[in-house]
Order: sequence, then C-alpha cells, then structure tokens
Amino acid sequence: QVQLVESGGGLVQAGGSLRVSCTASGRSFSIYAMGWFRQAPGKERDVVAAITWSGGTTYYADSVKGRFTISRDNAKNTVYLQMNSLKPEDTAVYYCAGRKSGIATITAEDYDYWGQGTQVTVSS
Repeated sequence: QVQLVESGGGLVQAGGSLRVSCTASGRSFSIYAMGWFRQAPGKERDVVAAITWSGGTTYYADSVKGRFTISRDNAKNTVYLQMNSLKPEDTAVYYCAGRKSGIATITAEDYDYWGQGTQVTVSS
C-alpha cells in the first residue's frame, strides 16, 4: 500500500507564490505517474498538472499554464507543484495522486492512490 502525504498549503495573497509537496511511502514511487488535482467548494475535482514516471512529460490545465510547474524527485519519493502568480480562483484543496502505470493522465479515476489534501487559499 502506498501512502501519499501533502504539505505546504496555506494562505497567500494574490500574485504570490506557494509550493506544495507530496511525499510517498513505498519503493515503487519512481515508476508511478503522479498528478495534482484540486477541488473548490461546490465544484468537481479537476486536474491541475500531471507528470510521467520519468518526469519527461508533463501536462497542465489551461488555467495554470505558465504559472504552475510540476516536478518530481524520485530519490526523495516526492512530487512538487510550484505555484506562481496565484489568483483567488486558485483557492481549493489540492490533492496529489499516484498511478501505478507510469503514464500520466488527466482523469482522476485513472489514479490509484490519493493524499488527504492540503488547503490553498489565495486572498484578493
């Protein structure tokens, strides 16, 4: 069983930056695709970014392109989401997810493991 633990959420002003991290237990992290999803109150859980097992391919939602960067350090079993130029509409609970297949997708149902989520609040 793999456990994912997010950290780094918090309150930031619009235009600011924040980095959230997700650390995985287990030995197989390096072969998993990883994704970041977010869910705002009353809305569905949507993909933010995803990355293949090697880190060679990344995907970003249109709403965050150019502002967010997903990366991973397989030696540390950790995936990161660097968020710059934050907007109030980025406010949500951010979840990391792991997929046993190394191929990243944008569909939440494709992911096998989920973290508990971390709150990101952007004030205007």
